[in-house]
Amino acid sequence: METHASTPNGLQRDLSGNLEIHPKGNRARVLLSSVFGPYARDDEFGSRSINPMELYHNQVTRAQGAFSLRMFHRSWGIMLIQANISAPCTVLEFPSRERFARELKAHPYDIVGISSIIVNIAKVREMCRLTRRLSPQSVIIVGGHVAAIPGIESQIDADFIVRGEGISWMRRYLGEAEHAPIRHPAIISGMRTRIMGIRLPERRGTTAATIIPSVGCPMGCNFCTTSAFFGGKGKFVNFFESGDELFEVMQQMETELGVHSFFIMDENFLLHRKRALGLLARMQEAEKRWTMSVFASANAIRQYSMQELVDLGITWLWMGLESPRAGYNKLQGSDTRQLTRELREHGIRVQGSTIIGLEHHTPENIVGEIEHAVSHNTDFHQFMLYTPAPGTPLYEQMAAEDRLLGEVDFADIHGQFKFNFRHAAISREDSKRFLDWAFWRDFEINGPSLYRIARTLLAGWKRYKDWPDARVRERYGHEMQRLGGVYSSALWAMERQFSRVDREVSQQIRALREEFKHESGAIARILPAVLGPVLLWTTRREERRLARGKTYEPPTIVERTNWAET
Repeated sequence: METHASTPNGLQRDLSGNLEIHPKGNRARVLLSSVFGPYARDDEFGSRSINPMELYHNQVTRAQGAFSLRMFHRSWGIMLIQANISAPCTVLEFPSRERFARELKAHPYDIVGISSIIVNIAKVREMCRLTRRLSPQSVIIVGGHVAAIPGIESQIDADFIVRGEGISWMRRYLGEAEHAPIRHPAIISGMRTRIMGIRLPERRGTTAATIIPSVGCPMGCNFCTTSAFFGGKGKFVNFFESGDELFEVMQQMETELGVHSFFIMDENFLLHRKRALGLLARMQEAEKRWTMSVFASANAIRQYSMQELVDLGITWLWMGLESPRAGYNKLQGSDTRQLTRELREHGIRVQGSTIIGLEHHTPENIVGEIEHAVSHNTDFHQFMLYTPAPGTPLYEQMAAEDRLLGEVDFADIHGQFKFNFRHAAISREDSKRFLDWAFWRDFEINGPSLYRIARTLLAGWKRYKDWPDARVRERYGHEMQRLGGVYSSALWAMERQFSRVDREVSQQIRALREEFKHESGAIARILPAVLGPVLLWTTRREERRLARGKTYEPPTIVERTNWAET
């Protein structure tokens, strides 16, 4: 029996799973929006100062002060949807509440799509309310991780809640070919990057392009929202099945954006060995010296030799480093400290990721577990609380065991504040103290990530500067030539800044700077004396700004496609 429900617009919703096409089909005007800002403050709509719209500063380098890497990332999901429909479509990113309202009043939209993560449900609710009032003819569609919240249908006034991959859903709704080839939009991986009080220039070709080969992760860790959202353990959605397809997309981005480096947004890129090696074959054939930043689990990395990784152009690798006692399959049979050291010796920068507050953690053993994580000496290290997020197996487990803390606002369930469940041994208040200490301990022992990156870069250059493969040799040479003088200048400033607080780290930085000086050309040896004092001044100015509560917000972005048809 077919069951239907009427939407506020008189349309019919087929609850049996068969989606009816919008009456206007692909002539419908579509607005796709991220939630409104500002973000880096505490407010009634769920923004939190501890949870800004800056991935690195939020989750990785937040204890590093002016040395924290700060940047913003585009809303890749709605960009992908826009690129893969023929309807007139606007993408509105990082608007203010007022800017979102103006967009609704300025154009008669038939469809308003709102993308959000779980913490921003209050903003989604407000945007639905505004849409109903200002654009009553619009069908409201809500997607993204917020869709995983149990009972969300009764918490917001939307016509459709889309769970999982949204391109095929929107194509079906507009009456377009659901399984047509994916068109990849031109995406710059980061914008408005800042470090040491300086906003880096955004010249063509200087920032990596983002490539999204697939969504989901088959490893299925019980706390992973991404894996759960796209099907769970053993499941994922491939946009590009082969190395040939991926090569063509990357070559297109090289032409459009002038880039030679790529951020591969795939939860476990190296797990797909056949595709990766197919891509390598095409790169070698075309003599491409591309570089790639990828995500991969330890067991996936071990499928490759170090030479294969270097030949593939892997220069940055994000790897889960949960406790060896946790029992996750991705860590089985891996000595992660040895693997990290080996990767860095080949010039591959490592981003570690460690979960604080696993089930076996206690106040007595967690300090040792954090010390174990810090001992990996990664270039970056993310720390996150063990968090039952809606939609994950861990959430279902905690709900079944009646261990979820009902008074916790969804805005505070992001892994960077406090537990949202009753841990067997660690209190909610202590969870934050241990998390904060992990960030500070990593910074105290290993120094600024910028220093660590320089150290790994130099190790790769020294190993491969005379390598017989011209692709590899020239790639490392290009990095050293482009960054040598700038990095040496940054090291000059870091050395003097740390001489005030940690003489040992200051001396380590000085030793590395001397190595850079030895390996660099004449200009790079001279530049630190000129640029170094400037960077020291901007660093100290930034520290003063941050002490006064300075925050950063992303710019509002408006992009329209197929707009002449309106």
